[in-house]
Amino acid sequence: MSDPAGVFLTLADIAARLGGDVLGDAQTRIRQVATLASAGEGDIGFLANPKYRGQLQTTRASAVILAPDLADAVSLPRIVCPNPYAYYARLAALLNPPAAVKPGVHASASCASPVPASAHIGAHVSIGAGVVLGEGVVIHPGCVIGDGAALGDGSVLHANVTVYAGCVIGRRCILHAGAVIGADGFGFAPDGGQWVKIPQIGRVVIGDDVEIGANTTIDRGALDDTRIGDGSKLDNQIQIAHNCVIGRRCVIAGSVGMAGSVTLEDNVILGGAAMISGHVSIASGAVISGGSLVMKNITKPGQYTSVFPLEEHSRWLHNAAQIRHLARLAERISELEKKLKDTNVKD
Repeated sequence: MSDPAGVFLTLADIAARLGGDVLGDAQTRIRQVATLASAGEGDIGFLANPKYRGQLQTTRASAVILAPDLADAVSLPRIVCPNPYAYYARLAALLNPPAAVKPGVHASASCASPVPASAHIGAHVSIGAGVVLGEGVVIHPGCVIGDGAALGDGSVLHANVTVYAGCVIGRRCILHAGAVIGADGFGFAPDGGQWVKIPQIGRVVIGDDVEIGANTTIDRGALDDTRIGDGSKLDNQIQIAHNCVIGRRCVIAGSVGMAGSVTLEDNVILGGAAMISGHVSIASGAVISGGSLVMKNITKPGQYTSVFPLEEHSRWLHNAAQIRHLARLAERISELEKKLKDTNVKD
């Protein structure tokens, strides 16, 4: 594996571990992955987006990763595989393994529950009563784990993650710095001009192999649980409100806001800054473009967009002004169609 001391893998070594066909010198040594534009000697580049195909002729990479239809597009040593982007991701993980973490409990940590001998508990971590920790968990400094919470085998909590009481996190999950799991949902009942807080007595239940970005917040359910399905990936600074149900393998980009009781079926993709209104359901395989507002159910797969493309400000103002009159315009068209129909009937 690659490291600062200069350890290399040959293309033959890589293909033996990750698959793919090697064309050219299989003993070409690789130290690191890189873009085609920035790669140098000892680096392997990859082509996942056709718009960068021209860079194959100018790259200084020692080797490249290509799809079968481009196998002959360059004479450099290369690995040919069906999905160069996924191959790059796996190779990057192989060449850049996470730093080793030694098991043990820091002297400043406060642990009111048993800690497995294989776990790593960092400085100033607080673990409440009745917490269940899986084997090999890593909890970095400043994290707080509330009473009765559970954390599955091999999961990692980066600095200052907060997991509220009773919440459940599955196996092999990664929670990045500042994530908050299980804060109260935004529930208040109006009463005589005041707002009465509704106790949030559900939990957050997160499946296996989920990754949650920095400063993302997932609220606990009011009655039932808020759920995140296996294999879903959440970016930074996302808000997921109470009683949302996220299916398996969903991908949610940064700054998405999701109101209460939203349901995402499996394999939904939400672009950055998308806003989802409460009690909306989105069908499996749907893709929501960045910045879109979803206010009604989406019942079939496909890509959906609800924003205007960027344009010159004066033109945007002109179009926005016309939009204000669309309802009246529709009424006038309806009236004209009715008159035309009446005229045709008389004729």
